[in-house]
Amino acid sequence: MTSVDVRPDLEDSWKREQTVGAAMTEVALPETQYAQSGDFNIAYQVMGDGPTDIILVPGIISHIDFQHELPGYTRFLRRLAKFSRVVTFDKRGQGLSDRLADVPSLEERIDDVRTIMDAINSKRAALVGFSEGASMSVLFATTYPERVSHLVLFGGLARISDLLPPNLTPSEVQERLAYVVKSWGNGDFLKRVFASDAGNPEILARIAKFEKLGSSPGALKSYILSNRRIDIDPILPVVRTPTLVLHRTTDAQVPVTLGRKLAAGIPGAKYIEYPSGDHAFWTGDIERVTGDIEEFITGQRASEGIDLERILATVLFTDIVGSTNLALQLGDHRWRDLLDNHDDRSGRIVSKHRGTLVKSTGDGVLATFDGPGRAVRCALALSEESKSIGLPVRAGLHCGEVEIRGNDIGGIAVHAAARVMSQSGSNEVFVSRVVTDLVAGTDLKFSERGSYELKGLPGKWDLFAASK
Repeated sequence: MTSVDVRPDLEDSWKREQTVGAAMTEVALPETQYAQSGDFNIAYQVMGDGPTDIILVPGIISHIDFQHELPGYTRFLRRLAKFSRVVTFDKRGQGLSDRLADVPSLEERIDDVRTIMDAINSKRAALVGFSEGASMSVLFATTYPERVSHLVLFGGLARISDLLPPNLTPSEVQERLAYVVKSWGNGDFLKRVFASDAGNPEILARIAKFEKLGSSPGALKSYILSNRRIDIDPILPVVRTPTLVLHRTTDAQVPVTLGRKLAAGIPGAKYIEYPSGDHAFWTGDIERVTGDIEEFITGQRASEGIDLERILATVLFTDIVGSTNLALQLGDHRWRDLLDNHDDRSGRIVSKHRGTLVKSTGDGVLATFDGPGRAVRCALALSEESKSIGLPVRAGLHCGEVEIRGNDIGGIAVHAAARVMSQSGSNEVFVSRVVTDLVAGTDLKFSERGSYELKGLPGKWDLFAASK
């Protein structure tokens, strides 16, 4: 059975739980707005209200609404929003921005950055350019140096053609483009951007949807042809903006040698290379990357354990009932195989319901969700799936403030979810009252199971059993 130690500061943490409504406002996804850039409408979102403005300049495709459904993206933005006002946008022709008949030039694309800054009344901002967005950011900083305080270039390169094998014939180029157009929307194009998760069917399905929402096949082909002409090598020596170049050694999309070359071409640029991770900036060790960005832009870094990121989330704990006896009955080898099967199925189900699998607890899982309805449905699905392989599981859910601690979580909501779970029985899903309140009006059903005193938590807790 899973055991969770309760820290002595539960009373203070509990007081924060009384402001669930305020916390919901804090973590609500940003609203999409539009700015007029010439004849085109550019979609953008704003998160946070810190003293520093950060403009995230996207790669070859983006969709500022759907990207919140990709694991880690929202958390990355919220971490930056702890010390800044973060702005994301879709380039013209991409995502939610106006679609185009012709691919815009690099100069026209940087007009979109200036338009958004004007729309939010930002006189000066730090630009964080991702992949192709690195070249846009460098061009903007050299064109409007008075409007850029810092440059951060993640997974970038100076010359897009360096991504292609040398000496390709025109017919070979056309063959490659034909394949991209034919396979667009199945996730194949972006597999190398999310290399670590490309083998996960649920994540691959989201990547495929991201492709389709981000751009049409024909528009992407035009962008690729246009981007082959991008070469900012000649202007790198004139960059005077403080610059930080970030790259991952294991980047499968843009080889790390190109990131090193980019950094070497910019006078005084600081270069940080991470030993592992994917091309997408919001994957992997988010805390380290955002911490490096914060330190570069502000001169200081949030101290670990002191300025923790706090978000509202629905926490799910599961536990295999009678796991010790089952292990004794089955023997180590059979038990290990069954447990691995359980963990694999649990991971897929959590991912399917847009959850984040924090960790396996040995005989259960700990996961978080940005929506309580999805969390309850996931718990019910986990219960059914585990039952089908002969493992009785109990589950508990609570919605509240969660502290992000690197790849782990802490806080009152985690303890509460574990305590709620401890009151449930075999193949039952128990939830706290706050969960039932937040999913009111859905098709989920709940039956009252009484009031309980939960160890280490103040007052009595009304618990409910969930069902479809």
